[in-house]
Amino acid sequence: MYENLSLYIDGKFTSGDSGVTSDVLNPANDTVLAKLPHAKKAELDAALAAADKGFKEWKRVSAYERAKILRKAADLIRARAEDIAKVLTQEQGKILIEARLEVQGAADITDWFAEEGRRAYGRIIPARADGVRNMVIMEPVGPVAGFAPWNFPVTQAVRKIAAALAAGCSIIIKCPEETPGSPLGLVRCFHDAGVPPGVINLVYGTPAEISEYLIPSPIIRKISFTGSVPVGKHLNALAASHMKRATMELGGHAPVLVYDDVDVEYVAKLMAAMKYRNAGQVCISPTRFFLQEKIYDRFVAQFTDLAKSIKVGDGMDPTSKMGPLANARRVNAIEQFVQDAQEKGAKVATGGKRIGNQGNFFEPTVLTDVPDNARIMNEEPFGPVAVMLRFKDTEEVLPRANKLPYGLASYAFTRNGKIATQIADALESGMVTINHHGLALPETPFGGIKDSGFGHEGGTEGLLVYMQPKFVSYMG
Repeated sequence: MYENLSLYIDGKFTSGDSGVTSDVLNPANDTVLAKLPHAKKAELDAALAAADKGFKEWKRVSAYERAKILRKAADLIRARAEDIAKVLTQEQGKILIEARLEVQGAADITDWFAEEGRRAYGRIIPARADGVRNMVIMEPVGPVAGFAPWNFPVTQAVRKIAAALAAGCSIIIKCPEETPGSPLGLVRCFHDAGVPPGVINLVYGTPAEISEYLIPSPIIRKISFTGSVPVGKHLNALAASHMKRATMELGGHAPVLVYDDVDVEYVAKLMAAMKYRNAGQVCISPTRFFLQEKIYDRFVAQFTDLAKSIKVGDGMDPTSKMGPLANARRVNAIEQFVQDAQEKGAKVATGGKRIGNQGNFFEPTVLTDVPDNARIMNEEPFGPVAVMLRFKDTEEVLPRANKLPYGLASYAFTRNGKIATQIADALESGMVTINHHGLALPETPFGGIKDSGFGHEGGTEGLLVYMQPKFVSYMG
């Protein structure tokens, strides 16, 4: 059963008064799942007033009591995980097992921030004179405008909601029009857990209209955006012009360095699973595979066989191992990447084509002999395409891995401890994982550098971006 869709403003689920709606499509079969109401000026004004009121109330609630409510929300998310996951698969396309893991992860994130919010300590600074006390107090920054993407609509929304609430902030969360039902199910959990009216507000609508209305508002004190680099740069410039704090979690183009001393079969299996998770629509998805010359042919053969074995189909089908792309735009974009690479001399080891004429299905794809001037070597592909490249040694590969303006995630596999340390130090990315997949846990910071953004979600760092230090000095 798909969600009856609504906005959520000042503790009420409402369709608003705009009368503007859009169709929500199932990417597996192009059927219309529901009509989504859009927020316009009146609804946004109501959300802003609610967030202002909600913040003034919520910041006075102790961190101890806020944690109780967040823990209850986490319990409700777990209890409703199956229902929310089915909605997520219908509207986004990912296979049901991945949707379940995403929703369960949202509960873990909420739990973690509930507890971390109780540990948002300030500090005492030794004074220079008797009788003086110097203190740093951590305060919530204020009402937040959050913007969540369609690829992980539950976990990316909850990273903003749970962290903001744990810090004592209110939030207006703008979630994606392509995938509105699962974030709505998430917000219902917080509502039913007892979050006061106005503390969370959920809106949908034309993205540019909403961002360009909310960000300049004097009520909003911080923005948090997850999405593409071009949109992130635009919103960050807008936030800066109004002196608003911003967290930007933007795109990536992750390099993978695989040395010839590794277990090729193990690494290929692990990386293929990561590459084709959510049909490659993951900002930290491994994309550029740099393979040391000795193992190049063996790794490519193993990885290609794994890609060929993936059954692509409706995410609700338990036999499917990869679902459709989220929308038709992604299919067209991936087709263009592959075509451009081929025209410039690349070879298709497997895949490279859309599947069927209904839904947004695309073959798991492996490209070899890709020249540096191909678009896919320079632009984030955000789809089920892996690029295989040769390298000789560390000194040669590191400049290639660091060449792009992206700096979100990097991966490396080697049994040589000295090389591992060298790689960890030299790779220009906000997150580096070596010999395993260790990213995106609730307790670890998630964020990039360079064009991949700044600020963090997750970990202690993900709480502190919603807080501001206040220095207090007094003489008793």
